[in-house]
Amino acid sequence: MDYSTLDEVRRTTTPLQLDTVEAFARGTISRREFVRRGLLIGLTMPSIVAVVAACGGGGSPAPGSSGAPGTSTAPGGSTGTVTTGGTIKVACQKPVKLDTIAMQDLAAYGITAQSFEFLCTLAPNATDIAPGLAEKWTPNADNSVWVFNLRKGVKWQDGTDFTADDVVATMERMVTAGTAAIKGVIAKGSAVATDPNTVTFNLAQANGNFPYLVSVFNAQSLITPKDYATGTTLDKKPAGTGPWKLDKYDVASGAKFSRNETWWGGKTPLDSVEWVFFDDTAAMVTAMQGGQVDAIVQFDVLTGAQLFDDPNLTVVSTPTANHRQIWMRTDTGVFKDKRVRQAFALTIDRPTLVSQLFKDKAIVGNDHVIAPFYPYFDDSVPQRTQNIEMAKQLLSDAGATNVAATLEYGQQFEIADLAVLLQSNAAKAGITITPHGQDNGQFYGAAWCPEKPADPPCSGATEFGIVDYGHRPTPDLYCNAALQTKGVWNSSQYSSPEFDAAFKEFQSAVGVDAQKVACKKIETILNEDVPIALPYFYNYLSGNSKKFTGVYTSALGQMFLNQASQV
Repeated sequence: MDYSTLDEVRRTTTPLQLDTVEAFARGTISRREFVRRGLLIGLTMPSIVAVVAACGGGGSPAPGSSGAPGTSTAPGGSTGTVTTGGTIKVACQKPVKLDTIAMQDLAAYGITAQSFEFLCTLAPNATDIAPGLAEKWTPNADNSVWVFNLRKGVKWQDGTDFTADDVVATMERMVTAGTAAIKGVIAKGSAVATDPNTVTFNLAQANGNFPYLVSVFNAQSLITPKDYATGTTLDKKPAGTGPWKLDKYDVASGAKFSRNETWWGGKTPLDSVEWVFFDDTAAMVTAMQGGQVDAIVQFDVLTGAQLFDDPNLTVVSTPTANHRQIWMRTDTGVFKDKRVRQAFALTIDRPTLVSQLFKDKAIVGNDHVIAPFYPYFDDSVPQRTQNIEMAKQLLSDAGATNVAATLEYGQQFEIADLAVLLQSNAAKAGITITPHGQDNGQFYGAAWCPEKPADPPCSGATEFGIVDYGHRPTPDLYCNAALQTKGVWNSSQYSSPEFDAAFKEFQSAVGVDAQKVACKKIETILNEDVPIALPYFYNYLSGNSKKFTGVYTSALGQMFLNQASQV
């Protein structure tokens, strides 16, 4: 240990940065996590390199070396000579609505991110997030104020200048809409344009993960022009800062984009990109194998197993926090008594789900949203396993006889098969489940989180259903949107002062050790109350033809093509 070098870095750090340096020096966080966390909280790369070397870590820890969950470790494709020109065709499911603030489905996330950009984006070989429209960001000592320095010289696609006013206006729209992950973190007036290229965020409460909430991993945080009214959709007003300009959009068939010649990132190798819409995964896989498309944003193991063996394709399988939440209304209906919710959770044969639905490209979940690879995950909370006799006893104790419910879900990936397996599992304890699948657009709007009644949000949700959640490198969005009292996606109508307090403790915690203490509380409370059953976290699968290189995804439906090229 080179203490003199460590001391030099220690003298120039904020309390939050110092805590991260000390955690790495003590060996309580990995090198990969130190690099990820250091970049997030504003440590310079020379300081990170110095600390790693001082602790005996060897050479320079380049930002792209981590292979962190939720990111591809390298751009997809061949390593041949890159050529310019041409078009790539990308297969994805039909989006519901291209409203950057209100969108909820992964397909819409992918389409809008072609033209609009984030303050913090994802780059190939990057650790979670990287500079986007913001070149850098720095917190104060307790994470309650964050300063974002914006990239200079950026133009909107209509030729006007991108400024801090656009960022402030976007944040105001997000606050008004109560957008996922931002609600309660910033309030009206929190974002201030210090100068044309600087935005200062005065948070409603301290948050050590704030850059993630204005990044690619909070899909609704795309920066739009200051005059972009809430409810406007990309197809009605295509005017982003990103590498691709929307030329044509047909909700039934697809979207076509051409190169933005004035993009701040330079000239893209490809001339254009085309997104082709499909109704189901099987059709996408068939098109991929037949050469009708060049890339597929996401597929599942059961439908796309043959893609793994295709020598013409590059397939990426990335461990992520992607999961399915099986919500149960806690305020009304057959699941109002938590003993009934616990009984249902005890019927689930989780290892069998992982094996049958994912061919082991997933890991077992424990009915809470703290994924095992998060550095603050606490493994002391006992894993729930199938126990039919205990489930029957809980139902008896609750006086719940002839428990029956309709299980709503959207038609995508393995969810229909999951519903059937849950039905079979629950029947062993005397719980009757009737699966009911429907089109994604109808499901999101009618079953999961209807717009009305608006207060509280999602109060029109059905009592029982399965909803998909994409990857986030921190659990903030899951906790804030789906589980916090009056969360904007709280289809369970769960309200727990204990949980709310534990989540607030996590958000304001300085350092991984303090976050882990809060996460143990979160894990314990959710495992006990079971507003959602969460049986697994699964690998994100995507792929592209080896005729292309430089294709990479966020594991949240966004496929980045600004570096893609033909080989």
